[in-house]
Amino acid sequence: MMLQYAVSGGLLIAAYLLGSLPTGYLAGRWLKGIDIREQGSGSTGATNVLRTLGKGPAAMVLLIDMLKGIGAIALVYALYTFAPTPLLPATWQPWLVAGTALGALLGHSKSIWLSFRGGKSVATSIGVLLAMSVPVALGTVAVFGVFLAFSRIVSLSSIAGAIAVTLLMILLKQPLPYLLFAIAGGIYVIWLHRGNIERLLAGTEPQLGQKLQQE
Repeated sequence: MMLQYAVSGGLLIAAYLLGSLPTGYLAGRWLKGIDIREQGSGSTGATNVLRTLGKGPAAMVLLIDMLKGIGAIALVYALYTFAPTPLLPATWQPWLVAGTALGALLGHSKSIWLSFRGGKSVATSIGVLLAMSVPVALGTVAVFGVFLAFSRIVSLSSIAGAIAVTLLMILLKQPLPYLLFAIAGGIYVIWLHRGNIERLLAGTEPQLGQKLQQE
């Protein structure tokens, strides 16, 4: 049993460290020699990279941040698929998937390499959802896309997606651990957007491609 707990803990730590890889920060350093945390919104996510570095770097950061989420879940699947002998009970798998998903989100937003700062975990959330349930992921992206098409505001679209993911988990009858992840992860992503919510209420939140008014 101690080995099982050690392996499970190792998976969670590995997922956090994978999520912690500071993609947006490194893009700023490598491409322009800047600290992106001192630019725009201060986030290391793809939206702030778009405002600061342009479309190409933003697309690269978006893709890698999604892959971090996919990779975190893949650690669990790989353990169950390739371990020569079963190390963990089969019933633990969905719980470990949910746990590593949360670990990746926490790592992205509170990176150990950036003094526990980071992005808002939206792209990483899409990555973990793709690895969990493709229909839920596509539904979440669809909600995000619809809101973005009408509002042109990324933060509002992200919040809408964070709310929709729980409803999609219920409608598509996903396992309980996945539903609990959707609730916890959705609340966490919305909490990370609390500054954006204040600007939305004040009418000062920038649309896609615009800069913040205080810049």
